[in-house]
Amino acid sequence: MNVYDVTNWKPRGKPLNVYEDIGAVINAMIKDIKARQTDQAAKPGAVIYIPPGDYSLKTRVVIDISNLTIRGSGHGFSSLSIRYNTDDTSGWHEINPGSSHIKVENTDGQNEAILVLRDGSPRIGAVVLENFCLDGTSFDGDQNSYINGKTGILIESDNDACRIRDMGMVYLEHAVVVRGADALDVSGNFLTECGNGIELLGAGQATRVSDNHIGAGPNGYSLLAENHNGLLVTGNNIFPRGIDSVHLRDCYRTNISSNRMHSFYPGMVTLEGTCKENLISSNMFERQVEGFAPFIGVGNGLGDDFGVVQVNGDGNTITSNHVTLIIPSDQVQPAGVTPTIFRIKRGDQNLVGANHVISNLGVYTVYLDADTTNSHVFDSGAEDQFHSDSDSYGFRATP
Repeated sequence: MNVYDVTNWKPRGKPLNVYEDIGAVINAMIKDIKARQTDQAAKPGAVIYIPPGDYSLKTRVVIDISNLTIRGSGHGFSSLSIRYNTDDTSGWHEINPGSSHIKVENTDGQNEAILVLRDGSPRIGAVVLENFCLDGTSFDGDQNSYINGKTGILIESDNDACRIRDMGMVYLEHAVVVRGADALDVSGNFLTECGNGIELLGAGQATRVSDNHIGAGPNGYSLLAENHNGLLVTGNNIFPRGIDSVHLRDCYRTNISSNRMHSFYPGMVTLEGTCKENLISSNMFERQVEGFAPFIGVGNGLGDDFGVVQVNGDGNTITSNHVTLIIPSDQVQPAGVTPTIFRIKRGDQNLVGANHVISNLGVYTVYLDADTTNSHVFDSGAEDQFHSDSDSYGFRATP
């Protein structure tokens, strides 16, 4: 038997109550899989099924086997932010997430709901987590801090071909954290009202982040990637209120395309460090100001001259994007600066072309800093919307 149902698990010895601690039950199942699959040449893994229901997780799940799928029947997301910021919910139809709903309530001294970790060779691989809900239940303070120390999924060791799909996560300080990813797929998830959405740390390659709904807190990242090569970010709907929508740190040949991004802060896409040969294309950027009462006046510490997009590095291409920037003139920060859309801070042979900008303000559609060389700028704004502190560029105004 390689298919398990958490509600129908009858191990030898002390019975386990899945509704009191689903983490202990899943760990017992993994232990059983390892005990039964001992042949190095025949380890097919297993599927663990979580039927719809409300489960408490008090013990962290530790996955140290490949070819394991943990699957539920629905991401179950429901907004806790709206609930906690509503005075009276007595007439609501429901107040908590549903479907295959796991409340992250660790009492084991750990911070993660699910940890994927294995030493040795080969790397752990083909771990699939899909279609259930991880609910952090509450944040510190007034429920708007986005802080509680909880992490939904942490893949800590180098990994290959893992999948995180169709998940719902809410009120976690960190939703998904993955180190050392190779051919990772994060798709179709609803990762919102979390301090941080997706963090791809250390290094990685050939990862796909697609078709997700992502919304982080004002002190966290919606999507952060470090030292990645060949990252594909496409088809995502990234909405407020993360520090930025996509943040690349020392990344190469990333494709950020066909996303809808909405933010209340400057720096919606940031290429930090040395980022080379990345493509930012065919995205919809919507930059506005905060309107939700608990967060009015909260910012990410950046001025509007930082750029909706800021680039550091060489050979990057920004093309065919649509940017809407609508900000009341008295809310431009700091007062008196000219808001900037595409700011090339540093680098050689960067290209900005065929972008369309709509704004109620006078803006610099493209700003080249002094530490830029051989920049190519065309059809992305009028001549008076272009500024350069460098003499090394080619420019053509939008006809």
